[in-house]
Amino acid sequence: MNTHKIKTSKTARYFMVGEPGQKLKQIWFICHGYGQLGNYFLKNFEALKDDSILLVSCEGLNRFYVNGFSGRVGASWMTREERTDDIQDYIAYLDAVYREVTKKAGKDMKITFFGFSQGTATVCRWFSAGFSRADRLVLWAGAFPPDVDLKLNRTTLNSIRLILVAGDSDEFISNEELTSMKSRFDESEITYDLIRFRGSHELNTETLKALLQF
Repeated sequence: MNTHKIKTSKTARYFMVGEPGQKLKQIWFICHGYGQLGNYFLKNFEALKDDSILLVSCEGLNRFYVNGFSGRVGASWMTREERTDDIQDYIAYLDAVYREVTKKAGKDMKITFFGFSQGTATVCRWFSAGFSRADRLVLWAGAFPPDVDLKLNRTTLNSIRLILVAGDSDEFISNEELTSMKSRFDESEITYDLIRFRGSHELNTETLKALLQF
């Protein structure tokens, strides 16, 4: 059996809280975790709503029923099946969202790429291989993917603010995994900040608010 591939267009969606305006100072591009949807995930950020910030929640291109054949729907960014193609597709999608959103905003916006859980690998690959720029990269409850070469990206990563965030009882990213990721950054001479909060694999409102000024 021979495998054949073909490029095809796909209708994707994203969600926003806020509008470009004279008071706008920040734009956050947010990537959710496995099995979540962009619109519901964005509700976690409502406490940040302000004229100075535009929140853009992007959604994985692959939707599915989370439990069985009906009921709640979630989305994912990729699986191990044809992973390279899925990565290329979502980077192209994220670049397109970035292009559409930023053309309506001013030139002096501070840009944050925010990834949660599976979304951390997504924003890292986007930052590394896409054309979009960022001033901050926030990795919340997830790891920097091993397929992105830290040493090749050292200069770019050191030119931005890299922030790791994790709950002290996160069941999906252990202290050992966090230590391993920190070691990778240290060995590659990449600077970063680490924020811990009391909680599990979840977002924390007070920590999110602190990131506005961090």
